[in-house]
Amino acid sequence: MEFRLPGLARARRSGRPLPGRDRWDTWEAPRARVLCVARTLTSATRLLDVLPLLRREDGIETYYTVNPGSAFAEGLDAYFASLGVGDRLLSWDEATRRPFDLAVACTVNNSMRQLDAPLVVLPHGAGYNRLVTETTGDATAPAGLSRRELTWRGKVVPAAIGVSHSEQLGRLAGSCPEAVERAAVVGDICLDRIRRSLPLRDRYRALLGAVDGRRLVVLHSTWSSHSLLGTHPELPLELVTSLPADEYAVAAVLHPNVWARHSRRGVLERLERAMDAGLLVIPPEEGWRAAVVAGDWVVGDHGSTSLYSAALDRTVLLAATGLDELDAASPTAAFARRAPRLDVTGDLYAQLLRAEAEHDPELLAPVVESQWEAPDKSTVLTQDLLYGLLADAGVGAPAATPEPEPVPDPRPLAHRAPTAFDVTGRVGAEGAVEVRRYPLAPRHDVEPRGFYAVTDEETHPLWPQSADVLARTLMDAATPPTVWAEEAFWRLPGLSVVGAALDTDRCLVRVRDGRVWEALADRPWGAARARLDPVLVACAVHVAASTAGGTELGAPLVIRTGRYLCRVSFRMAPGE
Repeated sequence: MEFRLPGLARARRSGRPLPGRDRWDTWEAPRARVLCVARTLTSATRLLDVLPLLRREDGIETYYTVNPGSAFAEGLDAYFASLGVGDRLLSWDEATRRPFDLAVACTVNNSMRQLDAPLVVLPHGAGYNRLVTETTGDATAPAGLSRRELTWRGKVVPAAIGVSHSEQLGRLAGSCPEAVERAAVVGDICLDRIRRSLPLRDRYRALLGAVDGRRLVVLHSTWSSHSLLGTHPELPLELVTSLPADEYAVAAVLHPNVWARHSRRGVLERLERAMDAGLLVIPPEEGWRAAVVAGDWVVGDHGSTSLYSAALDRTVLLAATGLDELDAASPTAAFARRAPRLDVTGDLYAQLLRAEAEHDPELLAPVVESQWEAPDKSTVLTQDLLYGLLADAGVGAPAATPEPEPVPDPRPLAHRAPTAFDVTGRVGAEGAVEVRRYPLAPRHDVEPRGFYAVTDEETHPLWPQSADVLARTLMDAATPPTVWAEEAFWRLPGLSVVGAALDTDRCLVRVRDGRVWEALADRPWGAARARLDPVLVACAVHVAASTAGGTELGAPLVIRTGRYLCRVSFRMAPGE
């Protein structure tokens, strides 16, 4: 399908000669030049979804520029340089002086009228939903569909406007009716890539720590004072310290505008204590889509990432709705009104479990269906739109139908693993030792739940002195584990049990009276590799020894963490 531009001359403009093939060139010279335009990191990353559709082998040469004026443009030049396109990165002044056969942007501003090229505008999120009056000058039209952004002196600036659902055409007709004839439903490449990545869910989960029975909670925050972080800045810390570390992994996805506005260092400083307690932070450039695929629960707000998670039928709880900055007629506003809420002052752990038990797949289905159209067809629709506009440059449509690519692996930012825990435990009716370890964070005062367990890397001046359990997690330390364990009781006389890693599935355990065992994880036939955390094993031994009628020390233990069971056998040290 070729996209025809109403009222726009299709003749190739003069003054656009492209060089012939040079004898030094391996491939033929390009037939068309396309300019990729970004205003924010969000729109820049969305361009990367579109770029594979503009195939170099079809004679398309791509250039890049930053359209100035956004409050969130910090770091864009460096981002493009990191992609290896520095030699094709043009200043805005240079980009407006050169002619191009096409310009593509995933955001719109009427200053793009300065470009000498037909402009295609595509969404950079889940449709068009947010009211940004500073940009639009309109209290009712969302960013991307406003008259101020789309027109200049009564003329529509973009040659084509991509929308993800025909519902958006009705809202566009209300805000800028003359632009409707330039609009086309193209679906959402981002969602298609997320859906194509579903077979990689286990891979993404492993990279985000959701292993050995852990399930993944993904915290999503958009930008602005109405966002999750804007309304509840301490929620990442509260969440990660409220959930047992052996049952949950927690990853945070922050809108790129948060990073651009407050700097990378500023963001990490604000999240430092939560990261010390185990929070994984997804970088702003990429990884959030893999987190959407990998997640089990979403604690979010009105940002697009929460809506994408709902599209995969994840259990969603909203800590902020942002209704004050949303187009009331948008699907995102309907999502914010309908999705279950999180009480940030309540028991976060209990609320996750209750939300899972009460999850209704049909609750948010109508919202999802009104946000995205043409599932799994966006690459074809978008490529047809772009190549239709390049036809007069001699660029023929590709013979093969493009397929959406899976999203890249997540590469979370993390501090070292948590080194201090508040631990509760009991021996269950079946004889399993049930252990829950809650990460401790500096300057985060909470009522103690049970006993303290720390690793030998803990630097807090008081927690090791108060601990009942100490463990060394490093396997290749200079001091032999038996010597280290003996010395630990001399240094910290309040200890009850000490553990030291020997291998991924073995650890040494010593109790105060001097008895020493080697603990080994039992691996049933056909099961995945066994892993033993020396902190967890030492905690289980302490619980078993201190529980009335508990398991005899040295006997096999079944350790339960949530729904996960690990059977551990013990070998007494030789000569004992």
